[in-house]
Amino acid sequence: MKLIGFSLRADGRATTRITRSTDDRRARRRRTGTTVGSPHPGEAGRHPSVQAVLARREAADAVRPPVVIDAEWLRELCLAAGADDAAAVSLDHPDLAGEREHVRSALPGTRTLIAMTVRMNRDNCRSPARSVANQEFHQADEQANHAARTVTRALQDAGYRALNPSVGFPQEMDRFPRERIWVVAHKTVAVAAGLGVMGLHRNVIHPRFGSFVLLVTVLVDAEVSEYGRALDYNPCIDCKLCVAACPVGAITKDGAFDALACTTHNYREFMSGFTDWAQTVADSEDAADYRSRVSDSESASMWQSLSSPPGYKSGYCLAVCPAGEDVLGPYLDDRKSFMDTVLRPLQDKKETLYVLPGSHAQEYARRRFPHKPVKEVTGGWQPPAKRSASPEREKRTS
Repeated sequence: MKLIGFSLRADGRATTRITRSTDDRRARRRRTGTTVGSPHPGEAGRHPSVQAVLARREAADAVRPPVVIDAEWLRELCLAAGADDAAAVSLDHPDLAGEREHVRSALPGTRTLIAMTVRMNRDNCRSPARSVANQEFHQADEQANHAARTVTRALQDAGYRALNPSVGFPQEMDRFPRERIWVVAHKTVAVAAGLGVMGLHRNVIHPRFGSFVLLVTVLVDAEVSEYGRALDYNPCIDCKLCVAACPVGAITKDGAFDALACTTHNYREFMSGFTDWAQTVADSEDAADYRSRVSDSESASMWQSLSSPPGYKSGYCLAVCPAGEDVLGPYLDDRKSFMDTVLRPLQDKKETLYVLPGSHAQEYARRRFPHKPVKEVTGGWQPPAKRSASPEREKRTS
């Protein structure tokens, strides 16, 4: 058997050529007891598809992938597919111990994870018009999913098994809320592959592109010739602007992070927030009662998230982050101007903040942002206590 080479075809397919000698082919027939004309005992052996596959295997130029994927070829493939940066990491990496069970459940035999980043347009993310920011998030999400799917297709065509979990949604909702709903933790993989470091705001900061990236991962059942290395420094410049921007105090200067406060507000129109809204609908006695609980703008916003990708309420921690070589310049040139044009418009925006009753987020929001209305919600994390129907409701339903 002779290995000729590994190449990327014009259509994006990766191919490896292996030439078999005549003696090799004859020996194989003797071992298997098959020929091209009678490839397999029984009816299956006469099926056109079976005969076509076995005929290709008998050909002089059979296609076989190399055991180890060339790292340079793989990176070029990722960039050509639409990623702005990419690196591979072995599933055996010690920092991925918590991912192995989940990854192998999704694709048995996975050996390598390919981490990719897709840049976002910064000023779109920074705009107080959150429809602009959300459109940017979702467009980049689609681009990242498309890039990962393109890489997966190329690896499949090259003879490997590969899989690309979604950047964000859809996720495994049958597990919610008891277990994690994501197939692979993109942030954990990206950090292990050397594409960035987790910042104070719990987003991965890329050394060049900063916080303005979305992450996606491809699983493949082969090793790669060279793996990425974790960064030996943190791109975060410790400016604490993410602390100042968060409207519910989910980020603190000492590095603590209140995930429940973040999800209750920022993900208001995602899983748990939707459940809370649905409970409000079910609990309302009539249209007037519903309107007394939910404003017209809140109903319209929930409708928008149901009819198109759901909208994030904040994401300000990402928006104000100046880290990253391609991002840092304006902050270094004029910090006051940066804060006046990037941070303060988000702080000054009048918007409803969603908090759990009696939480630190509630106290923080009222004290730090008195001009922003604060609304108590259950967050949908726990079912509300069952209440007795009012006398008027009992009359209507009796």
